[in-house]
Amino acid sequence: MGAGLSGARTRFLAPGAYSAHAVGHGHIIRISALNEPAGPIAIYVDADACPVKAEVYRVAERHGVKVFVVSNSYIAVPRAPLIERVVVGNDPDAADDWIAERVARGAIVITSDVPLAHRCIKAGAKVIAPAGRILTEDSIGMALATRNLMEDLRSAGQITGGPKPFQPRDRSIFLSTLDLAIVQLKRAGFGA
Repeated sequence: MGAGLSGARTRFLAPGAYSAHAVGHGHIIRISALNEPAGPIAIYVDADACPVKAEVYRVAERHGVKVFVVSNSYIAVPRAPLIERVVVGNDPDAADDWIAERVARGAIVITSDVPLAHRCIKAGAKVIAPAGRILTEDSIGMALATRNLMEDLRSAGQITGGPKPFQPRDRSIFLSTLDLAIVQLKRAGFGA
C-alpha cells in the first residue's frame, strides 16, 4: 500500500481493476481503471550458490524473458541479449540489496536466501527456491522462523549439517515451477 490523495491509502491492484481515492465522508474524487499495460517479466537470480542457473537460462530463452544474474564475483553466463551479468561489491548483502531494490510485481526471484525472499515478496515479486518451492506471503514467516531456529542451533553446536543435498528431481520440479510462474505472469498481463 502507498499514500494516495489526501493521505488516503492506495492498494495496488491487478491490471484491469479499479482504484478509488476518498477525500472523506465517502466522497470519491477519482475513480480510475488500472488498464496500463503491466511491465515486462524479469528474472533475478541470486547466483553465488545457485544450482539451477542453466535451467533459468533455458526457460527464460523459451519465453523471451530478461535474466539478471547477480553475484559478488565474476560468474560465466551465456552470451545472450536477454542475460545480464551483474557483479556487485564484496559486502555479503550487496547482491541481496541489489535485487531487493529493483524487484516489483512481474519479477521472479530465484534464491535460497530466506531474508532476501522475504524482502522480495514484500515488494510483490514471485520467489522460487532452487528446489522448486514457491515462497509466498503465507509461507515466508515459517521459513524465517525455521531459518532463525536452525541458525541458533548451529551456533550452539547442536546441529552441524546443512540442508539436504540437491537432487535431480529438484531440478525437474524447479523447471516446472519456473515455467508455470512465467505463464501465470503472462496471463496476468505482464509481457516478456
